[in-house]
Amino acid sequence: MSRTPLPPTTGDEAGPTPPAIEAKIFDMLAARDAAATLCPSEVARALATDDGTWRPWMPRVRQVAQALAETKRLVVTRGGVPVDALAGGGPIRLGLPRKA
Repeated sequence: MSRTPLPPTTGDEAGPTPPAIEAKIFDMLAARDAAATLCPSEVARALATDDGTWRPWMPRVRQVAQALAETKRLVVTRGGVPVDALAGGGPIRLGLPRKA
């Protein structure tokens, strides 16, 4: 199932751009053990402005995570089971695909 791509950013909007979110996800994962995962809120907090605003960026982080999962560059799980990052149902984790 293919989702509508994220809208292009003009630079006029507040908050992190999809490329900045993608880069932060992969930077944070690279700094961890290969099998480690992270919470999307960790990414949003790392991208937060000096005023500590991060919660509004959670939907955007999840959108980027789902787009990366659809291209097999990221795995999104809940309880160790792959899930859609945009579906409700509780906390999710982001990780790198495991090599066979």
